[in-house]
Amino acid sequence: MSDLRFAIFGTGYWARFQLAAWLELEGARCVALYNRTKSKAEALGREFGVSAVYDDPEALLDNETLDFIDIITDVDTHSRFVHMAAERGLAAICQKPMAPDLATAQAMKRACEDAGVPLLIHENFRWQTPLRSLKEVLGQGEIGEVFRARLSFNSSFPVFDNQPFLKEIEQFMLVDVGSHVLDVTRFLFGEAESLVCQTKRVNPEIKGEDVATVMLQMASGSTVVCELSYASRTEFERFPQTYALIEGDKGSIALTQDYWIRVTTEAGTFAKRYPPPRYAWADPEYDAVQASIVPCNEDLLRALQGRGSAETTASDNVKTMELVYGSYESAASGDRYVIEATR
Repeated sequence: MSDLRFAIFGTGYWARFQLAAWLELEGARCVALYNRTKSKAEALGREFGVSAVYDDPEALLDNETLDFIDIITDVDTHSRFVHMAAERGLAAICQKPMAPDLATAQAMKRACEDAGVPLLIHENFRWQTPLRSLKEVLGQGEIGEVFRARLSFNSSFPVFDNQPFLKEIEQFMLVDVGSHVLDVTRFLFGEAESLVCQTKRVNPEIKGEDVATVMLQMASGSTVVCELSYASRTEFERFPQTYALIEGDKGSIALTQDYWIRVTTEAGTFAKRYPPPRYAWADPEYDAVQASIVPCNEDLLRALQGRGSAETTASDNVKTMELVYGSYESAASGDRYVIEATR
């Protein structure tokens, strides 16, 4: 099978890690880069040996022979580039969050369905080694029927140092991290029926919220609380880990510091560590997150090659987007938000 040819749209902070992760796999080759500031695309091209660089997305699409595009731009441009790809019969991979609102996400999904091309979402948190392992351990059924769970992404990591643009966005924590953690919630526990949410801005130097708490009532009958914060100073810095505590009628599972999973039943507590792999190109402070880009890309590539379905399609991710933007509605109104599929 010949390599699939692709172009990357957007050469900011995350693009170099995304491109490095593609190079870990066989079957895909980056042939062009686009960025509105061409010098940034040129710099990334020199680093990775990609000579075709553009500051005009239309010119790139007109001049290059592609199988798909990988969109790593800011969320407000996702729809524009997805529609460009659909109009040309190209598959697209889009970074999370899929869109700046639910209606736009749904329109992007419909455009690609109408064009008969795949739209896949690069949602990599669920591909983290400790979270995949948590799913596997949960599936073994040792703790019985789950009645309550808590997922926590609480940190004081200075995320604005390497991504200063995050200070300026009006919707921050739920969009930036909530899109990940709410997707992990669905991955672990299935679909939600309703939610309530509260948000808060602790850091006075930013425009959006940096703390959010979402309580979801799941279709299974369990309750899941998602705690999200970049304003939490704890004894041990937790970034970039997602912690978890899952309670069942026969025991509990905890994903804790340094990637330990502890299963407690009446027989006692059994613990095993599930660290992520390390890559030379990854930032050590982001190891669990950036290592997960590789299996995420592998899953998306498999689907583009026609060797199965991807986990994070647009159809799937629209459900996560409803949780994100439903959380904002609940926080603004103070009311419970009922998921569209259950109305």
